[in-house]
Amino acid sequence: MAVAGPSGPVMSREDVDRALARLDAEHEAIESSLLALQDHSGRRLLEGAELTGLTKERWARTDAAISALWTHFEAYTAALEDARSLRARRRWPTQTELTRLTELLRGDGVTVTGAAVPDAARSLTGPARLTEQLSLDELLRRMNDWYDKAMETVAAADSVWSALPARIDLLAAETQRVRSLAHSVGVRPGTHPSGDELEDLVARLTELRARSVSDPLAFWQSEPAPGRPDTARYEEAGRQLEEIRREVEAVLHVREDAEHRLKRLRDVLSRADRTLTEARAARVEVLSKILASDVPAVSGPAAALHEQLAAAEEFARTAQWHRLSPLLDSLEVHADDELLRARDSLTAVTAPLAVRAELRGRLDAYRAKVARLGMAEDPLLIERYDQARRLLWTAPCDLAAADRAVQRYQQAVAELGTPRTPSDRPGYR
Repeated sequence: MAVAGPSGPVMSREDVDRALARLDAEHEAIESSLLALQDHSGRRLLEGAELTGLTKERWARTDAAISALWTHFEAYTAALEDARSLRARRRWPTQTELTRLTELLRGDGVTVTGAAVPDAARSLTGPARLTEQLSLDELLRRMNDWYDKAMETVAAADSVWSALPARIDLLAAETQRVRSLAHSVGVRPGTHPSGDELEDLVARLTELRARSVSDPLAFWQSEPAPGRPDTARYEEAGRQLEEIRREVEAVLHVREDAEHRLKRLRDVLSRADRTLTEARAARVEVLSKILASDVPAVSGPAAALHEQLAAAEEFARTAQWHRLSPLLDSLEVHADDELLRARDSLTAVTAPLAVRAELRGRLDAYRAKVARLGMAEDPLLIERYDQARRLLWTAPCDLAAADRAVQRYQQAVAELGTPRTPSDRPGYR
């Protein structure tokens, strides 16, 4: 049975050799990890950057933890070297040597100074102590914890720096291109909402880039694991730029298509005016030729639309494309409505003339039918035709009376043109 010591049962020679082999492998892994952390691009950038906010606070703690990692690693190395040296004295160590090796490998045989512990770690264990006695396993657990937190901070900052500033630079360059295009079409601050939005976007992108460089951890989302850069503000700026770009391109399209649209507007309003003039003339004719009291009045040209058209032409002449765009959109709708209104007015005014023309055409068609049937000399048909014709060709024409006369003529034609049965003949019993 092994002799008991302050660290438990004294290790055998085989136990010591196995423990030393494991600790050697762990020592090599720790050293590689620390060197990788020391050489990490994120750590080098954090070390040389002018940090602010959350990143400044976390880097101060992380930097202290990295220094403590090296201090603890040196103590770990020294303790392991002592154990190696003691084991190398002889092939078969004495009981005293085995007791000492047990204390070094399993006991609290490693001494570290309190100054080597970061402030954040001290707050968890109370006031700082001048020295601490730790086992190699406790020392390893403490270093693993500090390493994980340091690597998390360093990797997060490096990930943000790799993802955001370059993308913001590209977006800022695109914003400047849109800004130049906007200025060329008159979309400027103080004269157009999109001009103000562009200036605000330029300022926000400048601030966003500066903060992503000085405080990268403010742009880090740790959840869900393993975490990722928070690009929400960048993406929102991109969406806003796209909206502004569409507005500027719409204004640019107005500039390129302005003359064609203005020409069409002039043509539409001119046709509307001509149609209204024709409707007014037609109304005079209807009132003189048709006996009617319900002929609608005809309004004059749309003066407001002509004033807006003049304003649009002035905007085009002075290159105020951002003002021309909404005005043209409104004018095109109202000009088309004005032309439809003029046409409807003409149709309404000339409706009695159309009715008279239809009655005249119907009367002539039935007269031709009478001639085909050989009844042109029928006294009743001649009488009713003359009556209808007199009403339709007399001014002012009484449309209601003329319509009734045409219907009576149609009825007479229908009756005389229908073949009779024997029972319909005179004297038939």
